[in-house]
Amino acid sequence: MAGHVRVQRLLGPSALGALLFAASGAVHAQEFSLSGGVSRSSGEHTYSWAAAYEQGLGEYFAASFTWLNEGHVTDHHRDGQAIQLWARLPLAQRRLVLSAGAGPYRYFDTSTAEQGDSYSNTHGWGGVFSLRAQYYFANRWIAQFQVNRVQVQRGPNSTAALIGIAYQLDAPDTPGPRDWAPSRTTKVTNNEVTAYLGQTIVNSSSSQTALGAALDYRRGLWNYVDWTIGYLHEGNADLVRRDGITTQLWATRGFFNDRLTLGLGAGLYYAVRQNSEPDITGDNDADDRLAGIISVSASYRLGDHWSTRVTWNRIVTRYNRDTDVILAGLGYRF
Repeated sequence: MAGHVRVQRLLGPSALGALLFAASGAVHAQEFSLSGGVSRSSGEHTYSWAAAYEQGLGEYFAASFTWLNEGHVTDHHRDGQAIQLWARLPLAQRRLVLSAGAGPYRYFDTSTAEQGDSYSNTHGWGGVFSLRAQYYFANRWIAQFQVNRVQVQRGPNSTAALIGIAYQLDAPDTPGPRDWAPSRTTKVTNNEVTAYLGQTIVNSSSSQTALGAALDYRRGLWNYVDWTIGYLHEGNADLVRRDGITTQLWATRGFFNDRLTLGLGAGLYYAVRQNSEPDITGDNDADDRLAGIISVSASYRLGDHWSTRVTWNRIVTRYNRDTDVILAGLGYRF
């Protein structure tokens, strides 16, 4: 029981809930969207962007998972993951869809002290409330305009206007939103070994970077669920020099005859080697080697055995040393 509580504190229930949401037999992502625009928070203007998966839950409802970045305002760099339920109204022969969505938001805020000499990685809960208009073209592309209101426990609230595009990964029979996604009877993944190179970015006020690398083994457990175990090298980024073992459960979905796969993972990261420099507040990792890891990943299969893969990992610590490790790799499937 103590171990379960520890995992929830590191990852937050939203990460585990997102996996269950994405992996359930009746809920599969069928639209992928990218959007960007302008946000206002603390009396300042900044940028905002979002990447989202959405699944129809019948004609008038949908659910989505979003990685939301709220930009940079003075003393706050905030992003996180949101799960939203949507009520939607199809109009104009289902080409135009108006929607309203709301749901919980697990945020990660790099907060800078007023003197600018120190920072903290603040983790907390909030809500995202959205209004959206979409137009569905005949070729599976979607144009959309969305307004988000973010309310959080600690820190400034924000309002953003985003313009974006989306693509229907599961083609509908006619133009418009798909009510339900098709099911499958086989695993998305059997066995896969992937080697990666990329960049580590420290979630600090200076965003120090380093060369990162990883090696992992992926195995399909059920039709939509994978498991990975691997070794992650975060490089030497001044504040963080860390290596360790990762293990995650993934909700995974295949598209285009399984040539493209998309996945959401959450799990644990145990630092075998670490040497993080304390800041002026004295924060360090001397007594805490266990961290959480939340990831999104996409692979493109080049044939029966080879594949390319891109993965964005968020390392979640309790000692102000969160990092983003963005990796690209080559995999072998068997």
